This record gives sequence, C-alpha cells and structure tokens, in this order.
Amino acid sequence: MPCEGRLLVLCCTDERLPVNAKIKICCMANTIEAQMAAAAGADLIGLVGPMPTGPGVLSLEQCTEIAATVPDGITTVLLSSADTADEIARQVRQTGVRAVQLVRHVPQHVHQRLKELIPNCHRIQVIHVEGPDAVDLIRIYETDTDAFLLDSGQVNADRLGGTGCTHDWSISAAFVQATDRPVYLAGGLTPENVLDALDQVKPFGLDICSGLRTHDKLDPTKVATFMARVKLRQRGPE
Repeated sequence: MPCEGRLLVLCCTDERLPVNAKIKICCMANTIEAQMAAAAGADLIGLVGPMPTGPGVLSLEQCTEIAATVPDGITTVLLSSADTADEIARQVRQTGVRAVQLVRHVPQHVHQRLKELIPNCHRIQVIHVEGPDAVDLIRIYETDTDAFLLDSGQVNADRLGGTGCTHDWSISAAFVQATDRPVYLAGGLTPENVLDALDQVKPFGLDICSGLRTHDKLDPTKVATFMARVKLRQRGPE
C-alpha cells in the first residue's frame, strides 16, 4: 500500500545538523537514473509529476514505473502541483510513493484533509523563498506538515521549482532556526557550493536536481563529487 512505513529520514529532528544531512536527488528521468541515485547513497528520490514549468516533468504513469524500482529503505517522493487534497491523494495512491512534496503554497486545510485521506504518507511543504516574509509561513503550516523544503520558485509566475538558482540563504537559515520541523534546502545547489550551504543554513537535508545534471542527464561524476563532499563533512571539519 502506498506511503506505509516509518520515514525516519523525514522526522528525526534531532538529526537536523549539517553533519547528518539527508540527501534527496530529484528530477529522475527514468529507472536508470533512479538506480544511479540509489547506488550513490541518496536517502530520498524525487519524481516530478505533472507541472506547469521546470525540469524532469513526468507523467504519473512514468512516476509509478520508476517508484516501483527504487530499493527498500529509500524514500520515494512525488512532487505534486495539485492544489486540492483529493487530487493530491489520488496521485499518491496511483504512483505508490511514500511521501509527497506540495510545490504550491496550498491552504492549510489541504494538509489537514491529506492527513485523513493518506495518513501514512509524509507531506513536505515547499516554501518558495522570495523574501523575508517566507519565515512567516511557518505558522501556517508547522502544525500540519511533516517537513519543509525551501526552494527558489516564483509563486506569482507559476515557477514552482527547478530554477537552478539559489536564494537568500540568510533567510533560509532564519527559517531553520524558527521551526522544529525538518527543513530541506533546495535551489541552485551544486557540488561546488554544497559545503557553504551546509555551513550557512544548517538544514536537515539537501535537495538537488539541475546541479547534478549535464545536458539534462544525471551526471555520475557530479553525483559522485557531490556525495563525496557531503560525506567528507559528515566525518568532521576539513
């Protein structure tokens, strides 16, 4: 059954430290890329469902196929641009993922209803950091979401992620300090800036898409470099 099981990679807030950062590799194009991400040590694998813009968009059928091949112990995450609980729950059930990432700033009641419709599926609420007021959104979602993900989208332009651009990490750092929920950092991460991101923001986890791709394909060299740098930091200061 979709979404069953304990997702410790989402809910262990005492691990919200850069030395233990969880890694979500997103925008899988096919089963080969998903297997590459899994073999590299990703904790979560992101599948981009139907979306108005951005890279890696798949049909729900493609998401279902890829999710079924991901090894046990790795959390599959569907990125959904739907804004109603009924449609989000339908997509989750169809794809068989274990977590769903809501890329719109949906009303609070959507989360409350999802807890009833798919109680065993963890919900990650995306916050698009367009300014300091992003921190104010904590009070709207904190009670009902399982985790936050800070990205660089533009809500009014319907750009809901995958921009390849960083945002103001000082705002993200303030966000992390202001909530007890796990916070993932996304937006413009690369093997070159990941250590700075960990130092400045101190997120629970990292989410990366375009920074690991070359000519729209997951690049094994970039993946290996990124993972090696994160693991080096996990062993202690350089």
